[in-house]
Order: sequence, then structure tokens, then C-alpha cells
Amino acid sequence: MSVQFLSERGWPRPLRSLGYYIGLFSLCLIMAVACGGNGGEQATGPTTSNGRVAMGTTLKARTLDPADAYEIFPGILLYNLGDRLYTYAPGTTTLEPQLATDMPTVSDDALTYTIPLREGVTLHDGSAFNAEVMAFSIQRFMDNGGRPAFLLSEKIDTVEATGEYELTMTLKQPFAAFTSLLTFWGVTPVPLETYTIGDGQFKPEEFIGSGPYKLASFSSDVIKLDANPDYWGTAPGNEGIDIQIFTSPANLYNTFRSGGLDVAYQTLDPDQIAALEREAGQGGWNVIEAGSTVVNYMSLNQKIAPFDDLNVRKAVAAMIDRNLINDRAFQGQAEPLYSLIPKSFDVHEPVFETAYGDGNYEQAKVFLEEAGITAANPLEFEIWYPTASTTRSVVANTLKEAIESNLPGLVTVQVSTAESATLWENVEKGIYPSVLSNWYPDYFDPDNFVQPFLSCNEGSEETLCEKGATQGNGSFYYSTRTNDLLAKQRAEQDESVRSDVFKDLQQVMVEDVPYIPLWQNKDYVFAASGVDGVAIEPNQQFLLWQINK
Repeated sequence: MSVQFLSERGWPRPLRSLGYYIGLFSLCLIMAVACGGNGGEQATGPTTSNGRVAMGTTLKARTLDPADAYEIFPGILLYNLGDRLYTYAPGTTTLEPQLATDMPTVSDDALTYTIPLREGVTLHDGSAFNAEVMAFSIQRFMDNGGRPAFLLSEKIDTVEATGEYELTMTLKQPFAAFTSLLTFWGVTPVPLETYTIGDGQFKPEEFIGSGPYKLASFSSDVIKLDANPDYWGTAPGNEGIDIQIFTSPANLYNTFRSGGLDVAYQTLDPDQIAALEREAGQGGWNVIEAGSTVVNYMSLNQKIAPFDDLNVRKAVAAMIDRNLINDRAFQGQAEPLYSLIPKSFDVHEPVFETAYGDGNYEQAKVFLEEAGITAANPLEFEIWYPTASTTRSVVANTLKEAIESNLPGLVTVQVSTAESATLWENVEKGIYPSVLSNWYPDYFDPDNFVQPFLSCNEGSEETLCEKGATQGNGSFYYSTRTNDLLAKQRAEQDESVRSDVFKDLQQVMVEDVPYIPLWQNKDYVFAASGVDGVAIEPNQQFLLWQINK
């Protein structure tokens, strides 16, 4: 899911998603932090007598239809309102059955998955869950044309109920990460009587599923979830969640700080996070910090100058100072990233640190010389980002200042912006030489950090990518060897062999430099005193049913 600097994900590939964009702190924001005030949004105060949890966020929920929800906040809601065939054991990345009763039986050709299903599950409307309901829900996900439909429709050939509690899916081609994909929040059962299959047939403001919560109310400013008294699994640790949606980080910050919320999550600015961390002891709240699978990177367009020259791409890779970016843009609230596969995975290799380091301007000069760059023929390149992204503004200008001051007269950087929709449309057209982008994964598997960046369906090493993921990401990278490696890891069922392929793919990234990894986000959530069970899962989910007070 390519985030690409919008507050929500779910735009055309590559993943334009998620509200993980941390804003630049400014004098105005500092004044808002120091002076308090909630900008007119009324703080109702956390409810403490009836076991309900008051939560605040700035994230928006465009839809709750599982066949169309491709943004992070609706995804969190659906993860708590619905169940999936498979999930992760809390606090781990260990796959376990949820609505399934066992792991899939996979045919010898790795194309057919047979899944036994749980009996005795009742949906929120009282109807029974069975294989027919699950097959219908998956077919609807693929056929209704929602934003995430491609996740399954590109991979599944057929889905059918082969028994009352047996589901069988046949894939178009082997896909080793298929079970992980089935943890996606949209792969959740909905009743046949209420939902329909048909292009664009969505129900954005309601949800009927099988999860630990029922949807009580849904609006643009308040969403309420009630504990499901008939839930088949472990009952929630609270009676419900009341979510207030704030119009700004300052309002969210001030309301939590003044005691108006039990939980504050997404999205606070770096100075607000730092203030809450600093004042936690005095204020009596808890700070929960978690790693993130959101990766941020620079895409280099190989179809146009100057990045059609490999040595120029390598030179820029050597110029990047990730620690400087982390200090200036994030106050240390991010992590330098040296591979597009994040540190959350065992197969992560810090290949860019080994090959290029940080702010290695002497090495950059060597690459520039090999590219014919001199004081008489200096390098000029543009860094583009969406106009509304204050974080990217800080990052781009930090890079510009550092590069030009360390390579005076040799390199000039121009920082440019465009409105988001225009920018991403032009990225796919190959108009920009470099763009700052980010990526929030659709499923927890290293595949989701290589396939969307390195694969190309049509093209050649001479013409580069003409149709495929690398076109959407703006690099237009094409490599026959890389396509073969991608196909190999997708088909390989042996994890040790697959791990070796991921190492090869990361080496390809550092040798060909279609992208430069920059930083990996950290995730923060704040909980009032007496509120327990608040945690961000390794797959970036927020299990609301674990919260108690």
C-alpha cells in the first residue's frame, strides 16, 4: 500500500496511503502546545464508571466497507469489528488460525488452499458463519471494484465452499505469502442477506461482521463500538470504545493532556510527542512507543537525466545523511533505514549503510567524477514532494542544505512541490527525476516490500518499465534478473530458501539504486493513568479489545 504522502492510504499503486506523516513543528504549533486550548472541540472527559474507553485521533474513516477500505484507520476499525481466517498471536508475528481452525492444506503445485472453518460463529445480525458466507465475502471483495480489490483478484482464480465448513481457493500462480495476505482486514465475513456483489456496491457507513465489537454509531466526528455480547472468542476487556475524531494534532494533544481522553493515537507532531514523553511522570500518563513497518524512501527516475546514469544514483545514495534527517525532521522519533525491507523482518539487511554510509561526500565525489560531473559541469537535480507534506518539506530542505554545503559548486538541489493528486499522476508519467515517498504494507511479509518496488510487467532493460509497479513508483526500473528473483521468492515454500532470495533482492537494490531508503517511522500511543492493555502490534494493528480500565 503505497502511502505517498497523503493522510490516508488507498490511492492508485504504488500505495498512496496512511496518516503516518509527521508534521513540521513551528512557532505557531509551539504556542499551541504551550498555551493549551482545544480549538473549539469539546472535551467530554474519559468515561470511568461504565468501562468504556474514550479514544482520540486525527485519522479519518472514509468507509467501513471491507471491500473498499484501504486506509489505516478504517483498517484498525475493521480489525476490531471483524475476524479474519488467520491472524497473529498478540504481541508476535506468529500466524495462527482465527476463523479457520488450522493452517491451510496446500496442494503439491502450491495452487490450491483448503481451509477448515470454525463452527458456532454468529455474525452481528444473528446469522450463522459458514464456508458459503466466507466464499461470498471473498468473492465480493474481488468483484466489487474497491480500492484493495487487486490484493486478492490478482492472485485468486476461484473461491468456493467445498463443505459447510470447508473453504477452497485456487490461485492463478503460486504465492508463498498467501496465508499472510489472508490476515488483511478486508478479508472478513459479511452476511449474504445484507451485502451484495456488484461493481461499486458498497456500504460505507455500516458494518456487520463477526468480531469482538459491534458498530454502534458512525459519523465524521464520533465513532462508537460496543462490545459484542455474543462473540465466539475472548470477550473484550472493556464495554466499548468511543472514538472522537479531531481536526488537528493540537486539539488532540490538548484534550488528552487536560484529561479528556483515555487514549490518544495518531497523529501528533514531533514536539507534541516530545512534550508528552517529557511530562509523562508529572502528568500521570503512559507513553507506548513501537516500531513501525512504514518505510520512507526517495524514488529515482531512470528514464530521464540525471538519474539515467547509475553513477549519479550511487552518488546521491552516498550523499544522504539519515541521522541528520532524523534529528532535524523528527527530533529522533524515527529510525534511519538502509533497506526497503524494514527492520521488523529477520531478512532485513542494512545494505545501503554498508555500501554508501551516511553523508559520505568523499565517496559521492568519486561517483560524480565517474559520471563526468565537475565544477564546470555540475549536477543539478530536483526533489519533489506533495505540497501539503510539511515533513517532506523539512526532509527535502535538509538534504538540499547538507548536499550543497558539502559539495559547493558541484551539486545543486532544487526543492519542488505539487498538489498530491497532480504529483502522483505525474509520477506515473515519468515527469519528475526524484520524489519523496513512503509505503505502508498491505500484509506482514517481506514480499510486500520488494514486489511493489522492483517488479515490472511490461518493458525491457533498454526501454525500462512501460507497465508495472516500478512505473507507478516513478523509478521505471526493469531487470530480467530481478523479475526472476521476485517470481522465485513468491513460488518458494521453503522459508530458508526464500530468505536467501530476499538477501539477493536487497543486494540488487543497492547495486542498481532505483530507490534510496531514508527512514522508518516510529509509532506512538498515549494512555491515561489506570488504562492498561494499550499496545501497537508488530503488524501495526491496534487491538482495542485488550484495553481495560
